[in-house]
Amino acid sequence: MHSELFQIGPLTVRAYGLCMALGFLFGWQAAVWLCKRTGQNADKLTSLLTWLMISAVFGARAAYVLEHWKAEFAGAPLAIIRIDQGGLMFYGGLIAAALVLFLYARVCRQHLFTITDLVLAVVPLGHAFGRFGCFMHGCCYGKITRSCIGVAFPKESPAWWEQVSASPPLIPQTAAQSLPVIPTQLIESAANLLLFAALYTLYPKRHQQRGFITGCYLVCYAALRFGIEYLRGDPRLALGPFSISQAISLGIFGFGLFCLWRSRRAPVAIPSR
Repeated sequence: MHSELFQIGPLTVRAYGLCMALGFLFGWQAAVWLCKRTGQNADKLTSLLTWLMISAVFGARAAYVLEHWKAEFAGAPLAIIRIDQGGLMFYGGLIAAALVLFLYARVCRQHLFTITDLVLAVVPLGHAFGRFGCFMHGCCYGKITRSCIGVAFPKESPAWWEQVSASPPLIPQTAAQSLPVIPTQLIESAANLLLFAALYTLYPKRHQQRGFITGCYLVCYAALRFGIEYLRGDPRLALGPFSISQAISLGIFGFGLFCLWRSRRAPVAIPSR
C-alpha cells in the first residue's frame, strides 16, 4: 500500500488519483484505436469522454457518500471533495455516465447502442486501473483470510481501522498491520483486464450488431461484481439478503440479457465516417 507516491512542492500525488487519470487516458486511447480499426469518426470522441469522465466521477462519489454517510462523512462533510483519497462507487459512476450518454445520443441524433458499444468496450481497461488504485490506497479490501493470497495492510489503513474498531477488536491499536485480507481489488482489476481484452477483440467483428458489445459487458461485469461482493470485507450497505451492489448487479445482468436479445433482432448498423 502506497497511498501517497511523492510530492511536488505543496502538491501530493496520490496513487488513487494517478491511477484514475491513467485509466481515463488509456481508455480514451483504446477507444480512438477502435475507431480507426473500424473506420469510424473519432473527432467527437474526446469531448464525449471528457463529459463521461466528469459525470462518472460525480456519480461515483455521490453514491459512495450516500452509502458511507454515517460512517465517514456525517462528522466531516468537507471530506466529500477529497476524491483523491479514494471513495468512489463504480455503479454510481456507471449510472451517471449512462444518463449523459443518453442525452448525448438524443442531442447528436445517434443510436444509443452505437455509442455504448464503443464506450463499454474500453471501460474495463479504465476500471482495471481504478481498482489497482484502490489497492494502493487500501480501500475496497476483502474479508480476513488465512490463505496464501492474503494481504496485510499497514497501520491506519482502512482495513486496519475496521479491524481495530470491531466489537470486540480483532487487533490491538498497537498492531503494525491489519490481519491478512483477500485482495479483492487485484482480483477485480485482473478480471477487468481479461474482459477488456475480450471486448477489444470482439468489437471490430461485432460493432455493427448494435447492442451486442453493450450486452456482453453488462452481463459479464454484473456477474463478476456479484461474485466479488461475497469476498469484500469493507462495510457494505445491505438490501435484503444482498449488498446494494449485488442488487444493482442483478438489474444490470437482466438489462444486459435484454441488450443481447435486442442485438440479434436489430438491423445491422452502417458505419459512419
